[in-house]
Amino acid sequence: MLKLTPFKNEPFTDFSLPENKKAYEDALAKVRATLGRTYPLVIGGKRMETKETIASTNPAKHSEVVGYTAKATKEDAEYALEVAWKAWEDWKTWSMDARARILVKAAAILRRRKHEFSALMSLEAGKSWAEADADTAEAIDFLEYYARQSMKYAVPGETHDFPHEENRLHHIPIGVGVSISPWNFPFAIFTGMLAAPIVVGNCVIAKPAEDTGVIAAWVVDVMLEAGLPEGVLAFLPGLGEEVGDYLVKHPKTRFVTFTGSRQVGLMINENAAKVQPGQKWLKRVVLEMGGKDALIVDETADLDEAATAAVQSAFGFAGQKCSAMSRLIVVDEVHDALIEKVVEKTKALKVGSGEENANVTPLVNAESFEKVARYIEIGKTEGKLLAGGNVDNSVGHFVEPTIFDDVEPGAKVSQDEIFGPVVAVIRAKNFDEALKIANGTEYGLTGGVFTKKRERIERARTEFEVGNLYINRKITGALVGVQPFGGFNMSGTDSKAGGPNYLEYFLQLKTVAERY
Repeated sequence: MLKLTPFKNEPFTDFSLPENKKAYEDALAKVRATLGRTYPLVIGGKRMETKETIASTNPAKHSEVVGYTAKATKEDAEYALEVAWKAWEDWKTWSMDARARILVKAAAILRRRKHEFSALMSLEAGKSWAEADADTAEAIDFLEYYARQSMKYAVPGETHDFPHEENRLHHIPIGVGVSISPWNFPFAIFTGMLAAPIVVGNCVIAKPAEDTGVIAAWVVDVMLEAGLPEGVLAFLPGLGEEVGDYLVKHPKTRFVTFTGSRQVGLMINENAAKVQPGQKWLKRVVLEMGGKDALIVDETADLDEAATAAVQSAFGFAGQKCSAMSRLIVVDEVHDALIEKVVEKTKALKVGSGEENANVTPLVNAESFEKVARYIEIGKTEGKLLAGGNVDNSVGHFVEPTIFDDVEPGAKVSQDEIFGPVVAVIRAKNFDEALKIANGTEYGLTGGVFTKKRERIERARTEFEVGNLYINRKITGALVGVQPFGGFNMSGTDSKAGGPNYLEYFLQLKTVAERY
């Protein structure tokens, strides 16, 4: 069995050091020299041009094209499935060691080029240096972690002895699936969603988000460079309503992994559940569908720490994280004191591009900008505007970090996932009411509590209905292997990406009993 050192998270880059600052600036210049290139489909290891392409633009300067990806058709999707199933016949016979080595080698390649990948995200996704660096570190973590976790399944599972019989429980790969990934973590989530099924012997057709196809193309190149056999991974950029929908419904699709909106996730779940003519299995579906995440602050909390955590949780990457804090629930006794600190910290944030390393970077596209702008107008009728509220789409998709106070728990800005830098502040009489308000949503992804009372911490452990709960710290920034990530209710299937059981979604069990 492959012997690897114990898993350790990839360290973040300290950009206060002059040498790291210069390395990132050099990477930005290097990536800028690649702008405007076209990236073809990759099916069976072959690069295929298409009649139409999808432009990926810089959200901080929407007139600037970062690159173009091929635009796949249903015929391309059909061909990708055919090629993948042929490739699976060989790939499933590879040893777990051999497959894991490819992930480890890919991680090593990425580690050597980490600033280039991060710089690309600063341009294509608008990420600040630290946000992009964390995304890159997480992608490396997924590769290293899943390589190690796969070793558990290289040997038979646990069974009990029985007289005169050999009994073995085998984990076997399930076939070919489709990965539909989001734009907000275009490197880490794209990589993790394909690496997990691949390392345990499956083949994947990867459809990246239309807004961030270039970084996905770079990842596919690295996987091939690391030695992934042709056909195991297909790169199929295209429109979700066309190729994505076609693959989800297809009878030859064995599993679907998706990260994105609740609306699309529910549609995928429904379509995947319908058995198509010729289909002989029930499709596995792994969904992560966002949240309406709350941070509770009670009267015993350290208000300085709580204010810092609230601002970081709400406005990092302009709130474009499914884990971002969009509801700040404050016990009335400390409401005024806390909100004063939060507003002061928020107004000190700089709005600008990821390339210039601003605190609050642009929204990813015009559709997101228009949605968030609409909710800001709604928020002005549902609460008191304390900070922000201004939007500017003239050059890039910029929205000021915005705070509304005295919002009712049932208001639209308290219930709808806005996915932007907008926070609803909700007053609570006491901790009991605060916890009730926090649970008063259809989502259940992340949440947090700032308190010094042990009994309240213990109550939150059992009663706060979220998949990832954080006590006395920010509610974003889950680390692979440290905080397995995923929620329940309408936030998804609670599959816990980066956790010890995630690979089991892409395996099935076979018991073999032989009588002597």
